Amino acid sequence: MKKLLKTIAIALLLYLLLGGASVIVLKSSRIEWTPLMVKRAIEYRNDDSYSRNQKYVPVDSVSDAFLKAVIAAEDAGFYSHNGFESDEIRSELERLKNGERDIRGCSTISQQTAKNVFTLGSPTWLRKGVEAWFTFLIEKMWGKDKILEVYINVAEFGKGIYGVQAAAEYYLNTDASKLTLADATSLALCLPSPLTRTPDDVNKRFAKRRNQIARDAKLIALQ
Repeated sequence: MKKLLKTIAIALLLYLLLGGASVIVLKSSRIEWTPLMVKRAIEYRNDDSYSRNQKYVPVDSVSDAFLKAVIAAEDAGFYSHNGFESDEIRSELERLKNGERDIRGCSTISQQTAKNVFTLGSPTWLRKGVEAWFTFLIEKMWGKDKILEVYINVAEFGKGIYGVQAAAEYYLNTDASKLTLADATSLALCLPSPLTRTPDDVNKRFAKRRNQIARDAKLIALQ
């Protein structure tokens, strides 16, 4: 038993060290492939209509309107929290205590970034634990600007469409730097269900939510 515990402890230590090293390396890198992208490529390997479309752009090359819309839609407290929302954590612990097994989506942009870049997104508590560790690391090592940049560049916006630049070109025939608030809110509303929503679709089905995001976005102060 002692030998087993020692092996587990060593494996855990190596995992933590390698995790920290990977976060440091990626801090100065453009992340153009994620586990989800690999997973999708495998899923659609026999689909001739599938192709991966991603064009990485620096965060300062994206319109402020889009950045504000994404924060308003996905994580209004992005600049004030340390990667986690205490209310969400309490809710998850309560659900676990009550024996619930299903895993809900991530609540913060930092958590979603950690999930997208460092996990396969599987609905398990183990994934949530890995995600939490990497959320802590990227908050400490990357900072908010890098986290936001990675998030908007790897987020899925449709079948084979990753990142705001590819989405802006595909859906709106424009550049990420030229997105208006109206366009930005439409794209932001696709994020919760990127394989089933398009900007035209959300404009029709979620007009009230779209208007609310637009109002909230105007109150966001980028840092």
